[in-house]
Amino acid sequence: MENEKQALIDELKGLLEQNVSETKEQVEAVKNKFYRLCHEQQAAEPESEAAEEPAEGAAEVVAEEPQQEETAAQPDELEQKFRELLAEYKQKRAELAAKQEAEQQQNLLRKQNILDQMRTMAQAETADVMGNLQKMRDLQAEWKTIGAVPAPHAQEVWKQYNLYQEQFYDLVKINIELRDLDFKKNLEMKTLLCEAAEKLADNPNIVEANRALQQLHEEWAEIGPVARDLREQLWNRFKEASTVINKRHQAYFDELHAREAENLEKKQALIERLNEIDIESLKSNKAWEEASEKVLAIQTEWRTIGFAPKKQNQAIYDTYRRACEAFFKAKSAFYKSMRDELNANLARKRELVRKVQELQGSTEWRETTDAVIALQKEWKEIGPVPRKYSDEVWKQFTEACDAFFNAKREAGKAEREAFQQRRQDARERWSKRVEGMGDKQKLMRMYENLQQEIKTAENNILFFSGKSKTANKLVTDMQKKIDTLKQQLAELEQKLTEEESAE
Repeated sequence: MENEKQALIDELKGLLEQNVSETKEQVEAVKNKFYRLCHEQQAAEPESEAAEEPAEGAAEVVAEEPQQEETAAQPDELEQKFRELLAEYKQKRAELAAKQEAEQQQNLLRKQNILDQMRTMAQAETADVMGNLQKMRDLQAEWKTIGAVPAPHAQEVWKQYNLYQEQFYDLVKINIELRDLDFKKNLEMKTLLCEAAEKLADNPNIVEANRALQQLHEEWAEIGPVARDLREQLWNRFKEASTVINKRHQAYFDELHAREAENLEKKQALIERLNEIDIESLKSNKAWEEASEKVLAIQTEWRTIGFAPKKQNQAIYDTYRRACEAFFKAKSAFYKSMRDELNANLARKRELVRKVQELQGSTEWRETTDAVIALQKEWKEIGPVPRKYSDEVWKQFTEACDAFFNAKREAGKAEREAFQQRRQDARERWSKRVEGMGDKQKLMRMYENLQQEIKTAENNILFFSGKSKTANKLVTDMQKKIDTLKQQLAELEQKLTEEESAE
């Protein structure tokens, strides 16, 4: 039972947090339940001697809310708390009642002022009905905006209001043509509104049409009545035109919601495509560029999709944005790392430029050639450098290499010329010697000399190796010479084979 009391106390606390003008019935119900529990609890306890021997002639009384002076038992802690909450509720009710009383008094003053003006117009012997008709309507409109007045005055105020209205319109009867004219004018205005509402059915923009319809309804409400026999007919016409727009408006939003659900699915699919991009596997510039094209294509497609349902629209956009940001953040980190690597490669290549520039003036041809070739090989093993420095550093490196090999070529020019002369003399001598030999012996000696000449040429080709156009041309020419010698050697081999076969 104590738990039930506590629950009712908690319920009363909750009601106190609401508007007390709206919780009277709930509070009364809670109060009745609480004191019913108190009575049941008292009835269950052993009766006191005073209860066993009631005073003679005393009548049994069951109080809905026992007071301390009506019972010998002191209220327990829960009951005391409940009474405090009831007192707080009553205090709030009293404050509300005082506020309402003040407002009703103010309303009474305002309505009495209106009544004074209406009485003046209704009881004037020479009333300007035309001039007062709109004023009367304004007073009637103002009257409707004023709230309740104190109950003792309510009936009297209402009686006076109706009386002065009747008296005034008695005056208006002598100007019945004016009323008819008013009805006619209202009919014309409301007919125009009906036509405007019917025309809205042709507007392809249903949202705009619905907004315009709401404006027409506001105008309709501001226009006065028409003749009684036309009222229902006119209203039905306006209502039917409104129904057409309302149905189209509802169908439009039903379709819109269906499209929004479809848009949500499309956007979820795009997010899945973003998440399928394996960022960890993107290790090269080409791979990142291909992935970037996919992401940009997804972003372009995203912009072509309309809104998702309002409840999910922001959440799905946030998810999409996080996925895009994660990709481009990883891309920025990759290119920052690549820039660091490019700069490191640039530093290494500049160091190679410095080394080859130091070697380009050396005349230690064999050792320096090996060193330059080693630097060229190391250059190939180094990755790319920043594009704006690529041509510059390559030009510096090749110019230094070319300078060395050009100097080497000039230095070996005399030797090559002497080699060519010696070579020419050695053919000539070979021809003379061959003339005095037998055919087979001649062929054998020629075969041996060609072998030696090929070996010498193959050794010399190493001397001209380098990474410049001039060095490359020398190597090409020397290789052609070697190929020619090898062809001659093959022909001699054929002749020797023929000689042996003839023997």
